Amino acid sequence: MKNVEVVKASEVEVKSFILNDFMHNSVSNDSIKAVSKKELKIVAKKAGLPYTDDQIQFAKKIITAYLAQR
Repeated sequence: MKNVEVVKASEVEVKSFILNDFMHNSVSNDSIKAVSKKELKIVAKKAGLPYTDDQIQFAKKIITAYLAQR
């Protein structure tokens, strides 16, 4: 048997339903941030990729433009 708890109407909390709280797309758009050169250098070092400052600057511009379009 299941236990049932009886409560008064005044004890129940009522909140409005906001659909965007349950949608995945709204979460990913809110988490977009700028990419720094320092972060790109760290990623390149971890991946073992050779790079120059010009390449890092170009990659930063490309990634920033891509994130702005999303």
